[in-house]
Amino acid sequence: MQIIPAIDIINGKCVRLVQGDFAKKKIYNVYPLEVAKQFEGAGLQRLHLVDLDGARTGKITNLDVLENISAKTTLKIDFGGGIKNNGDALAVFNAGASWITIGTLAVKNKKLLLEWKDKYGAEKFLLGADVKNEKIMIDGWQQTTQLNILDFMNIYFSNGFTQMFCTDVAKDGKMEGPSTELYEKIIREVPGLHFIASGGVSSEADLLLLKSIGCSGAIVGKAIYENKISLAQLNKINEC
Repeated sequence: MQIIPAIDIINGKCVRLVQGDFAKKKIYNVYPLEVAKQFEGAGLQRLHLVDLDGARTGKITNLDVLENISAKTTLKIDFGGGIKNNGDALAVFNAGASWITIGTLAVKNKKLLLEWKDKYGAEKFLLGADVKNEKIMIDGWQQTTQLNILDFMNIYFSNGFTQMFCTDVAKDGKMEGPSTELYEKIIREVPGLHFIASGGVSSEADLLLLKSIGCSGAIVGKAIYENKISLAQLNKINEC
């Protein structure tokens, strides 16, 4: 199972939210590159980079953070937040992203996403589903849809997208453990999916549990910043 540390960006700073609430923001570092270099130095190879300003406003805002980290580390980066059109997609790839993370657009504009698949390849996209009671949330967790997580993943898996993650908003940032029952259901119902867990991880035991149920990867954020899991522990699991 691949460990993927997360950096969430607001106003160019590394932050974390609780349950997607922008009013519950904590700044952990004003220099995201420093954080990324720590991940790289610990032996981790991948980074989940989220432009929270972009996710909320619908317009990429922190592209310079991606450019800086990409130019000054060897991390393979997936980047998301505010990517809405062809120019956005091209800009993100040109800034150094290995993958574009797509959430809201996959709900609102399937046609465009399938066009991007044909242009860039499905393997260049990481589809993300933020959920509450198994219903997809969009626009930076500000709106709940009636689209079920399993329907969402089956639709796109059947269209060739094999790498997806799911964040249970009820768990995110609370460090009360991941939504293992939901993740087991997804893995069971969408066989062959490269599924990445996200949200709620609070310990090494949580990660080992996610690995045991068949997750291909796990995104870890607040547990790192609150020193609940060391980078050495993360890399050890990453190498197993």
